[in-house]
Amino acid sequence: MKKTILRLACAVLVTAFMGVSGSAQETATSPGYKGLGAQSVSPETVAKYAPRPLDPAISRHIQNMFDIRSPGSGLLSPDGKRLYFTWNVTGISQVWRIDTPKGFPVQMTGGEDSTSLDDITPDGKWLVISRDRKGEENPGLYLQSADGGPLVEIQHKPDVQTFASLVTPDSRSLFFEANDVAPDSYAIYRHDLQSGARETVWTEPGLWILADRLPDGRLLLRKETGSIWAEYSILNPATKKLEPLFGQNEHEDYAASFGHHPGEVLVLTPKFGEFRRLYRFQDGKFTPITPELHWDVEGFTIDEARTRILYQVNDGGFSRLYALDADTLQPVKTPDFAGADSIEAGSTTRDGRVTMFLVESAEAPMTSWAYDWQTGRLTQWVLPSAPEIDLKRFAKVSIESYPARDGTPIPMLVCRPTHPCDGPCPVIVSFHGGPEGQSRPGFSPNRQIFVDAGFIYVAPNVRGSEGYGKTWLNADNGPKRLDIITDIEDCAKYIRANWGKDGKAPKIGIMGGSYGGYSALIGMTMFAGDYDAGVSIVGIGNFDTFLRNTAPYRRLLRITEYGDPDKDAEALRKLSPITYLNRVKAPLMLIQGVSDPRVPVGEALQIHDALATRNIPVELILFADEGHGAQQRENRVYQTGHALRFFKEHLQGEKSGS
Repeated sequence: MKKTILRLACAVLVTAFMGVSGSAQETATSPGYKGLGAQSVSPETVAKYAPRPLDPAISRHIQNMFDIRSPGSGLLSPDGKRLYFTWNVTGISQVWRIDTPKGFPVQMTGGEDSTSLDDITPDGKWLVISRDRKGEENPGLYLQSADGGPLVEIQHKPDVQTFASLVTPDSRSLFFEANDVAPDSYAIYRHDLQSGARETVWTEPGLWILADRLPDGRLLLRKETGSIWAEYSILNPATKKLEPLFGQNEHEDYAASFGHHPGEVLVLTPKFGEFRRLYRFQDGKFTPITPELHWDVEGFTIDEARTRILYQVNDGGFSRLYALDADTLQPVKTPDFAGADSIEAGSTTRDGRVTMFLVESAEAPMTSWAYDWQTGRLTQWVLPSAPEIDLKRFAKVSIESYPARDGTPIPMLVCRPTHPCDGPCPVIVSFHGGPEGQSRPGFSPNRQIFVDAGFIYVAPNVRGSEGYGKTWLNADNGPKRLDIITDIEDCAKYIRANWGKDGKAPKIGIMGGSYGGYSALIGMTMFAGDYDAGVSIVGIGNFDTFLRNTAPYRRLLRITEYGDPDKDAEALRKLSPITYLNRVKAPLMLIQGVSDPRVPVGEALQIHDALATRNIPVELILFADEGHGAQQRENRVYQTGHALRFFKEHLQGEKSGS
């Protein structure tokens, strides 16, 4: 069955509109571009802005840091004798296996395409595998023998997303979803693993996902209705009758799976309080089964045998693990991982006996352990590696805050270099994506790269982030974003006023990816002068062109978060970085994947071209073979390396030899 993953949450009241200053006569929004992907930009343009070689000193250090390797928890074979997992040790994600704990890993898949493991059939014969091409996010679905060999295609169509849902306990049927009927809807199919025959299960319009299945064949369907909103229903495939459960005609956050008892559904929702809590839904009533906390229950799973519920609590960015007996709903003791910052539950074998756990701290890479609930035995399967790296020198993460202009404390993660700086240490403020994401403590070689270079690294969780309650999370929905967008400016003002040395203020850079890239663009445009340099990775430059050109399956979800390009046109204009390009004076770098289906390449191109005509220092890097952020190792090195080179030049005054 599918793992139900939760987001994070937080708690603080929303501020009233503080005003976004500036002249009413800002830069006019350009007509923009049309389309997305490689077909929307000429090969000549892609070649012109390909990444340049890096200074060998920068590249060498980043390569060393990227050699710190630790795969995820993976999936145990039904007999418990093998572990299969996804790992990017070759430079791109592929599927691997280990035949004994701490054994030598065997590569199962290869090539240039990002490949990942979705499931193992209960009989242990087949791996269910997903494969994408060039970051297009149009993955195909395949089978591979558990012993290795060629992939057997189930479905991989151009411009179509195909996702595995679940395999039935008899290993006969594989359910999957695909948007091959309509680009903005997911249909549900059943694939017979013996005959190869395909049955259409559900094709009604909407973003439908198969969440769970009962032994009698009834299906729990989730329909995405917004960026975090969903509704749930039970489908009887034989009659095609859909029975609504909850979420219909609501704007509410739900995640659900079937429980242990007949007619019972486990539901994670913040509907009845400020924070997400786990409930038992039966006979139309919600009954809480986890304690009332001042933190979110961020995710839960129940094993295929319906014996044990595992749930994680987001405690200020740290993941705390708990367990319940699925029958009695009484607490169950979980394994003790002393010294861990975060513990997360991975997969559980279908009989409920063994669970994989992920354990992490700020000074140690993620480690996976198998825990036998019957014997209490912990087994480490995969050994992480850190060649030529002293992990003890990794900077500790402190959780601090800065005041917004209305006095609201905004949490931020801070890492400081251990060696002194000449004058005030320059600062890089890195904003997370989402926008419903959360910057969290934990192990991060990428963060350490900037700390090693002498920068203070700051990662704020501004209003709109997960992890602090639904009021905080929803504070930026639609036009309300105008009320709290100043959290981005207030961070720089606080640092400049308080982190100086000998009367000299520090230089400050801003960076981020996806929505974090948008935040970087806003910091450099709307709040020009507060940041001294910026790097935007796959960032939104113009909400109107973004919403009209992003992939159809994403448009509905993004409109509920940002606003409607027609109904909310004026607010979206005020929130678009392109509106404030006439304010920009500081240098800006733009990094973009050409195949990106979320933030089209045209977003970066229109910002770059507009600034270049004004002779503003602006750099553009295009990855011809990437989508929404770099996945291939060479490109990840370029992405981090050029951002570092750019900040060293503009915040530390160092010229690169690249």
